[in-house]
Amino acid sequence: MTAKAIARTRRNVHIHRLYVRHEHDACLALIEEVLAEFDGLCEYPIYVKALVQRRRGRIQESLQLFQAATALNPHNVQNLKQVGRSLYLLGKHKAAVEVYEEAEKMAAEKRRDGVGKEDWEIHHQKGLCYARSKQFGAAAECFMRANAVSRHEATYEQLGRVYQAQENWEAAIATYLEALESSPDSPDILATLGLLYLRLGETYRAFEYLDAALARDPASPRVILAAGSVIQDHDDVDVALVKYRVAAVKEPNSAQLWNNVGMCFFGKNRFVAAIACLKKALYLDPFGWIISYNLGLAHLKTQQHASAFHFLSGCVKRKPDFAAGRLGKRQAGVRARHPARPRGPPHAAQRGHHAVQRGRFGKREGDVRGARPAVGGAGRGREGGRGRGSRRTEASAARRAVRFFLVESRSRVVTS
Repeated sequence: MTAKAIARTRRNVHIHRLYVRHEHDACLALIEEVLAEFDGLCEYPIYVKALVQRRRGRIQESLQLFQAATALNPHNVQNLKQVGRSLYLLGKHKAAVEVYEEAEKMAAEKRRDGVGKEDWEIHHQKGLCYARSKQFGAAAECFMRANAVSRHEATYEQLGRVYQAQENWEAAIATYLEALESSPDSPDILATLGLLYLRLGETYRAFEYLDAALARDPASPRVILAAGSVIQDHDDVDVALVKYRVAAVKEPNSAQLWNNVGMCFFGKNRFVAAIACLKKALYLDPFGWIISYNLGLAHLKTQQHASAFHFLSGCVKRKPDFAAGRLGKRQAGVRARHPARPRGPPHAAQRGHHAVQRGRFGKREGDVRGARPAVGGAGRGREGGRGRGSRRTEASAARRAVRFFLVESRSRVVTS
C-alpha cells in the first residue's frame, strides 16, 4: 500500500469517528479537505457527506452524492441501497424499487461467488416502497421474505400495518403475536395488539396487552390514550381523566386526547368544560367527524339546537354512512324549528363517542366506543335568545376548564 493510500485510509477513519460522534460540521470540513486533496475521487468521504446531508433534510443533494459514490464504485451494494433509500424519501417509489432490484441481483451474484449472504434490508425497503404505492400484496410478500432471512421488529410492525390497511385483523394479530416471540418486551407491539383487540371488541384481552405495555412504558401517550378509552368504556371517567392528564403533558396537541377528555366531562355533566375541550379537539382536527358528532350532542344537551344542527351537519358531511349522526341532525333541526315541542325519550344515537389513535395508513387502530350520557329534559327555546353576558360567562368558564386541566396534568405527572 502506497503512502498516499495509507493517508487516505487514516482520513477515512477520522471521518467515520466524527460522523458517529455527530460532529457533523467538523466532519464536513474534513471531507471537503480530503476531496480537494484527492480531486474528488474518494468514495467513502462522498458516502458520509451524503449521509450527513440526508440527516439534515437535504434529500435531493444526498441522492446526487450517493449516485456519485456509485459511479466511483458500481459494485458496492451499500451505495445502491442508499440511492434507493433517498429515492424512497423523495416519494419516487417505483424508481426506488428498480434500484433495490438491481441491488438484489448484485448481491445474488456475490453470493454465487461465495461472498456475503442474503440481505434482509433490501426486501424490507422494497416492502416499504410497495406499501407506499398501495401495492399491499407485493409489500406483504417482501416483508415476509425479509423475516425469513432475519427477524426484525420493524419488519413485523410494517407487515402488521399492511394487514391493517387491508382490514385483515386476524392476520395482523397473528403477525404481532409472532413478533412478541422475538421481542416479548416491546411496548409498541403490545400496545398495537391491545388496539387491535379493542377494534375487534375484545375489551378484556385489549386491556391485558395495554396494561403490559404501560408496565414497560408508563409515559407512552398512545398507550395511555388507548387504556383510558377502555376505562372510559366502563364509565369510570375519573380514572380515565387521571390517565389523560399524564398523556396531556406528552401530547398536548392531540385531537383524540381532547375529544376523550371532553366526553369524560360530558359524562360528569360538566357541559361547559366538555364543549371547551371538544372545540379544542375540533381546532386541532377540523375534519374529525367523531368530534363534530360529540359537539352536536353536547349542544343538544345544553339546548343550543342551532349549534347542534351545525356540528351534526358537519359530521354527516364527513361520514355520510353514520346513521346516528343523521338521526341527531334531524332531531336538532326539529327542535330548532319548534323549540316548544316536547321531547321524546333519549334516542340511542344520542351517545358520545371517543376515539382511539389512527394508523399510518389512515385506518383507525381502535373502534369508536360510546360513553353513555343521557340526553333529556324540557326544551328552553332557541339559542338566539341568550344574552351576551351568559355567552361571555360560558366562554371564560370554558377557558378556565381547559387551563385547569393542563395545570392538573402537570401536577399529577410530578407527583406520580
